[in-house]
Amino acid sequence: MRNIIFNQKVERDELMSRQYQQRHTRYDIDMLLASPLIKLITGPRRVGKSVFSLLMLKDKNFAYLNFDDSQLLDNWNEDLVMAMLDEVYPGYEYLLFDEIQNLPDWDLFVGKLFRRGKNLIITGSNAKMLSSEMATVLTGRYLQIEMLPFSLDEMMRWNDMDIRHLREEQDAKAMALADDYMRNGGYPETIKARGITKNYLSTLFDSILLKDVARRHKVRNTSDLYNLASYLLSNFCNPMSVNDLASELGLSSVATTKKFCDYLAEPYLFFYLPRFNNKLKLMKKAPNKIYVVDNGFVQSTAFSLSENLGRLLENQVFVELLRRGYEPGNTLFYYRTRNDREIDFVTRRGTKVEQLIQVCYDMSSEKTRKRELDALVESAKELHCNNLIVITNSNVKKEKYCGLDIEITTMGRF
Repeated sequence: MRNIIFNQKVERDELMSRQYQQRHTRYDIDMLLASPLIKLITGPRRVGKSVFSLLMLKDKNFAYLNFDDSQLLDNWNEDLVMAMLDEVYPGYEYLLFDEIQNLPDWDLFVGKLFRRGKNLIITGSNAKMLSSEMATVLTGRYLQIEMLPFSLDEMMRWNDMDIRHLREEQDAKAMALADDYMRNGGYPETIKARGITKNYLSTLFDSILLKDVARRHKVRNTSDLYNLASYLLSNFCNPMSVNDLASELGLSSVATTKKFCDYLAEPYLFFYLPRFNNKLKLMKKAPNKIYVVDNGFVQSTAFSLSENLGRLLENQVFVELLRRGYEPGNTLFYYRTRNDREIDFVTRRGTKVEQLIQVCYDMSSEKTRKRELDALVESAKELHCNNLIVITNSNVKKEKYCGLDIEITTMGRF
């Protein structure tokens, strides 16, 4: 056991020696580490949860166990492992467990260490970590830190650019990078090598469906699951009810369709955005809009006859709002006015509507401009909110329209 843990330490130190892009986070790392609560790192597969944990503990004295190691699991002996950790990592202050869901009865092990006062950081399969049993096991004893693919700002910094302080000679390259990001997304491995994006993400998409959904939930009819996932991907940013999905795809029942949709949301693959309504009953009846965690999945996997640039930009804005801590159905919605005009995003703080956001890739047409701004003005009156913004591909300006101030901006300035 000592050799296994020592070999993992060598692997840990080798990983720590590499150069990584520092991730932006809304969390205060020092406050996180100072908290006695378990730090639970969740998010989609391969977005850098392990790297984020290592960077968080850089220059700290921490012990490390990687449970994606058959030798460790095959020779597991709890008392011996804890004794060897003390020997290999004398005086450690933190314990980092990677992919701990691979350990049988991991919840009992983690709970015991928490009661002993160990400062724990754990990562693992997001489907496991977000499941109801996780919340049951660790209720009130953990902080959840969500990881998503690289943001536009992080991608720019990867290319040595500060998106808010560009030099004139950087403008053309920055525009090309922003367009590339909108089309191909921000998965870390693809940022470094765009040539592999389609193959990498189509393989990852299949892996998520197989490992995080079908295997975990023992889905026998995997063809229906795959068909549903592909249909959602091809119809991203569109409103869709479960009844519509069941009918369109010829699935066995509405209940099964709802169950499969819930499964697909579990590993952060898809998100469902409800329509804002002050009456909860009416909100639940309205169709949800479908979003995907990264635009790269759309380009690599979805069937499409057009580029869908407007929807790609809208999906990009949605994921950015997630990064900023907005929660679908709680602080983030879409809206339809009494005249059936759609507002892409409504954000809320407490009981108050905070901001109305419209997304329009190209505002150069006067007809398009009028349509988008009229929708904002109408919704502003109905929701009593004057904080109005339009996100486009190129324009940045303040505009007075029907007596209201409207900010027109780009993702780089949002």
